[in-house]
Amino acid sequence: MTIKTMITVSTAALVIGTAAYAANPSVGGAPMLEERNIIENAVNSPIHTTLVAAVKAADLVETLQGEGPFTVFAPVNDAFGALPAGTVETLLMPENKAMLQKVLTAHVVAGDWSAADIVAAARASSDGFYHFNAVSGDALSAQVKGSNVYLIDESGNASKVIVADVDQSNGVIHVIDGVLVPK
Repeated sequence: MTIKTMITVSTAALVIGTAAYAANPSVGGAPMLEERNIIENAVNSPIHTTLVAAVKAADLVETLQGEGPFTVFAPVNDAFGALPAGTVETLLMPENKAMLQKVLTAHVVAGDWSAADIVAAARASSDGFYHFNAVSGDALSAQVKGSNVYLIDESGNASKVIVADVDQSNGVIHVIDGVLVPK
């Protein structure tokens, strides 16, 4: 192989690798554009309609459109559907706004935490868990099992990250299959 061929192959690999890395994953079949903020992308996701309705009811839209950066663990509609009957409806009542805000902010962490950052922190810890706090003040833990990352809330409920590293202009979203329940 000539030096020119080696440089061409190396450059092509770098371009392909960069293109693959730069592509933001779609969520629920909807493209998530990196130049949009968390709310602008979430409203386009067909699997986050319950989350979007809850964020609106909790008056958190403006906050999550803010500068950030924020890391949001975004439960899918099915996660809300798996809660006990009547839970979502009760949380969406105006008189329960403070409780809804607490639940939603238990899914938000200050900073821009990639899946690689979370995995590295969990693997570096002595107990295999990365322990951190949500904006709500509630404790969360991340654990790596095989190739999956799980978030564990204070009640011991584990939610799996099903789509990681959905970059936003003001942070990152990790789509999860459960609702994190604060105490």
